[in-house]
Amino acid sequence: MSRILVTPLSAVPDVIRNHRPSHLVTLLSPEHMIDTPEGIPNDRHLRLGVNDIVDVSAGENPPAMSHIEELLYFSRSWPADDPILVHCWAGISRSMAASYVILCDRLGRGSELYAAQAIRNRAPHAYPNALLVRYADEALGRQGRMIEAIRSIGAGTMVAEGEIVEFPLVGL
Repeated sequence: MSRILVTPLSAVPDVIRNHRPSHLVTLLSPEHMIDTPEGIPNDRHLRLGVNDIVDVSAGENPPAMSHIEELLYFSRSWPADDPILVHCWAGISRSMAASYVILCDRLGRGSELYAAQAIRNRAPHAYPNALLVRYADEALGRQGRMIEAIRSIGAGTMVAEGEIVEFPLVGL
């Protein structure tokens, strides 16, 4: 089944073993970046060295438009025959934002609120990184709809680490 899997870093080995994704997106700070795990071809692993901050002046390695451009280019090469695994440190913010970007891109214009609500329904803990969403909204020409949709679902339930979440591309 064609789906996006979102996990914290701690669950990556289990998800690779149990779900056999064909592609992997890692969003971690540069100093915590991982090597490509066994079971994933190196050319199917996108590593985005980005900190989980929402203000470009708040620290080093904030999300940038270039991260969204890389994510879109990479995710568009995913044939969706097997799952794509997206993870960050906790599976709450950066990975949820990246998954939202992939969903909005795959589902097309007008899907912004639908995709945001699907994230909230399947992941009560999700709190997608607002800066990544802002850049994606601009890159995809969504005229603020992605930003507003994520704002409308709120911050989510506070947890230290998210759970494994599946987003099917059909029948969300």
